[in-house]
Amino acid sequence: MAMKWCPVCSFSTAGSLQQGSVLLLTLEEMDRFLFLLLLLMGRNELSQQEEVCSKSVVNTCGDCIRSGKYCVWCQQLNFTKAGEQDAVRCDTQKNLIMRGCKATEILSPESHVKVMQKDALSTSFKQQEPVQLSPQKISLRLRPERSATFSVSFKRAVGYPVDLYYLMDLSYSMIDDLEHVKELGQDLFAALKSITEHAQIGFGAFVDKTVLPYTNTNKEKLLKPCDENDQKCQAAFGYRHVLNMTSSEDEFKRKVTGQYISGNLDSPEGSLDAMMQAAVCGDKIGWRNSSTRLIVLTTDAGFHMAGDGKLAGILEPNDEQCYMEHNLYTNSIEMDYPSVGQLAMQLEKNNIQPIFAVTENVETVYKQLSQMIPKSEVGVLRSDSKNVVQLIKDAYNRLSSKVTLTHDNLPKNVRVVYTPKCSHAGPPGDSEGVCSNVLVGEEISFDVTVTASSCMEDTSFTIRPLGIKDTLTVTLSTDCECQCEDPQTTTSHEHCNSKGQVSCGICSCSEGSIGQFCECLIGEKDERTLRASCRRENGTECEGRGDCVCGRCICHTTESGSSYHGDFCQCDDEHCERFLNKPCGGNGQCNCGECKCNPDFEGSACQCRKSVEGCRTQNNTVCYGRGTCRCNRCECTEGYQYPRCQTCLGCADPCQTKLNCIECLGFDVGPFKKNCSLACSSVHHEMVDQSTIQNKKCHQKDSDGCWIKFNLDQLFGEDNYKAEILNQRDCPEPPSVAAIIGGSLASVALIGILLLMLIKLLLYMKDLKEFKKFENEKKKSKWAKADNPLFQNATTTVTNPTFTGE
Repeated sequence: MAMKWCPVCSFSTAGSLQQGSVLLLTLEEMDRFLFLLLLLMGRNELSQQEEVCSKSVVNTCGDCIRSGKYCVWCQQLNFTKAGEQDAVRCDTQKNLIMRGCKATEILSPESHVKVMQKDALSTSFKQQEPVQLSPQKISLRLRPERSATFSVSFKRAVGYPVDLYYLMDLSYSMIDDLEHVKELGQDLFAALKSITEHAQIGFGAFVDKTVLPYTNTNKEKLLKPCDENDQKCQAAFGYRHVLNMTSSEDEFKRKVTGQYISGNLDSPEGSLDAMMQAAVCGDKIGWRNSSTRLIVLTTDAGFHMAGDGKLAGILEPNDEQCYMEHNLYTNSIEMDYPSVGQLAMQLEKNNIQPIFAVTENVETVYKQLSQMIPKSEVGVLRSDSKNVVQLIKDAYNRLSSKVTLTHDNLPKNVRVVYTPKCSHAGPPGDSEGVCSNVLVGEEISFDVTVTASSCMEDTSFTIRPLGIKDTLTVTLSTDCECQCEDPQTTTSHEHCNSKGQVSCGICSCSEGSIGQFCECLIGEKDERTLRASCRRENGTECEGRGDCVCGRCICHTTESGSSYHGDFCQCDDEHCERFLNKPCGGNGQCNCGECKCNPDFEGSACQCRKSVEGCRTQNNTVCYGRGTCRCNRCECTEGYQYPRCQTCLGCADPCQTKLNCIECLGFDVGPFKKNCSLACSSVHHEMVDQSTIQNKKCHQKDSDGCWIKFNLDQLFGEDNYKAEILNQRDCPEPPSVAAIIGGSLASVALIGILLLMLIKLLLYMKDLKEFKKFENEKKKSKWAKADNPLFQNATTTVTNPTFTGE
């Protein structure tokens, strides 16, 4: 017999529980023990889910219903006592019955489920629109916070059509794969025919955006991006739709055979661009309305995503629209790549399930992508794609055998929980329900629980299986008001003193009457004036705790039976601070929200016995007189430190503040000299040769410029000090007047001499400069060599004019 250890307890052979020992248990005994443990835990959980009505402001039956899912309303007449607020009509059903309300007088809107359309599930596909999900339309009428559950059935029709779109990467690295795909048509159709007679195949190809840095934009390279030795190479392109959905093998082979390899620069390709266009251009691809739609993406490289377009200066985000002309994606170089979220949303919206047939080097990348795209599969291609047919069959079987029921965008404050009912059911979830290994023709079901947490009218949402066209439309409304069975009288009801009608057990008074039972006549005063006198500082009428009757507040009773009190019902004797879960700690009385403590207790909740033992200091004072002792603990004056208020970190330095008192008390100098005893009464001084106080040592300069040494000790209280002042001041010698005057005169004379020498030097420099200028000018002068006309020679020569020389 198999045995197990129980580390906490054990069962004896008779099955009794023993403590303090560790024995071996049989599997049967261990299972019994675990069952008992789970049963106890379940009972504790149920006890914690006890029905509670947490109402706040309740004036009507509608307010009550909106307060919580367990709140119900009693419409019984005379249920409330005089002065009792109508809010007591709102409580749990159990509490209302205990208070005397008849079960037939309790109002509680119930949730209702109404099936509006429920067509039978189809067994097989017979060229008409099959029904695979039932029901198709449901109307819910819910009470807020109360849930309603309905069942949804699903059965995959036998022979349901399949549309497969083969989307191939035609970059240069896929050259050997393309040659194999050209011979793939017969095998592909044979594989799909084994699944359904109504199969169609389409074909598309992609490379990347034809701009730098993704593709070489040289004109020759755009026309022939392949290697020079490759003669059959088509021009670079982003995405091209090659073949519409067709059931013809020959047409598939002819179209695919006409395809040739292309090329680009970088490793990641524009596969997300291609998938987005294949998803949103349904009329151009040829998707049928009633079919399982598959996109088989074959590639050996990663993919570009939203934001990568910025490398090429493409800033416009992808708008998820179709831009296909002449079978080419025309906005490839104008619009960024789509994000994974955008692609996932469009695939889900168009009921398309992708199969990623990729090489081993990028398997991890596409598995991560598959986790973000619902109803998708990943398979590993061989280097030449020879196993692609088997890969598609396996992926299709995994996709078709897994049924995932989910919803589109839910209205605000609505929650949906799916509980699968099948042989391989996943856990209940609030986003989806999953059944795995579901066979074709096998009927499964899901329990769908819907809860609305707020009031709403005619709101709808859609539930559907992922990858399937069938949908269930759920229309949701809530009951937030009571349908009361009020007495129908042509005149006013006697319950309201014949001055009003009964509405859900409450009097609705006629004009001119007010009060709980319409007992007060307004008279000459208008109702606004009377009600204003019941408001404190223009606040709520009677603080929301009473009724304004004839201009005076008639206070309600609390839920415990006591009464609110005060002119405006502002006081109650229940909501005081608690200690040890007792109002006022059980050591005082609650009066208008404040605790009135018994003589021996204190504290905001009377939680402390009066005592000062914890506040006593070494000198037998209480908090050194710098705080108050409350709850046997010092509450210090601002700045002084806990626990005994002995030191003050934030206070001014007493060496500075008490200096004037020290110099007048010790040496009869300073600003307090004339009234020293009065101004310095807080300082008790003593003149000493050597100080014994070590608490605060001070060394300050007084008003005479002398250094004073004194020590301070703070006594009881905030401004009370004992000072020990050293007898001798340290005063510096006075300056020599003669030396100062002599030095000043010498300095003036020296400065004068220096100024005269400076002036003399400046004049000398100026004259020297002028003389040099004169010398330079003299050197530059040039004298004429002609005779001076004013010069008279001393020798006179006379010539005889008649002398001929003979």
